[in-house]
Amino acid sequence: MKIIEMDIPGVLLIEPRVFGDERGWFVETWQQERYVEQGMPGSFVQDNQAFSQHGVLRGLHLQHPHGQGKLVQVISGEVFDVAVDVRRGSPCFGRWVGAILSDKNRHQFYVPEGFAHGYCVLSDEALFSYKCTDNYHPETQFSVRWDDPELGIEWPLTGTPILSDKDRDALCLHEIPEDRLPPYRGE
Repeated sequence: MKIIEMDIPGVLLIEPRVFGDERGWFVETWQQERYVEQGMPGSFVQDNQAFSQHGVLRGLHLQHPHGQGKLVQVISGEVFDVAVDVRRGSPCFGRWVGAILSDKNRHQFYVPEGFAHGYCVLSDEALFSYKCTDNYHPETQFSVRWDDPELGIEWPLTGTPILSDKDRDALCLHEIPEDRLPPYRGE
């Protein structure tokens, strides 16, 4: 497996080893000892899947308290996946990184706690899968506006995305009260 640290420390792009022959292919998507050796937490407590059509944008979501680190991947289709550092006091506050994840490249993306996360579907449809380091706590979840001009995320979209009401009504990062944002702990 190849691990690439993105431009924001802690956000990782993982290129797992793929074994293939005339029958098809095999990839190990989680092996605790190997992944922990590479700097990922070993305690994932919840797995989720989401199915979406082309043009759907989900995010930018986070929980605080009860932050979730997420190891994400695409089972079928293609998405553009984004992590935004929203930790108050972080030297990277407000910066974002993104990666294309697909069933063709089989890459994974690790989004640490303290980051807002989102993705948009580029293929006709996509099946998105992710492991979380904490359970879902709906009372602590909120969204940062996907098109916040101060963030300047370069979504590879044509036209207006399909959004949930919650994502459509989300606040820009500078409008969110500081105490709602997770603290930077000098990681």
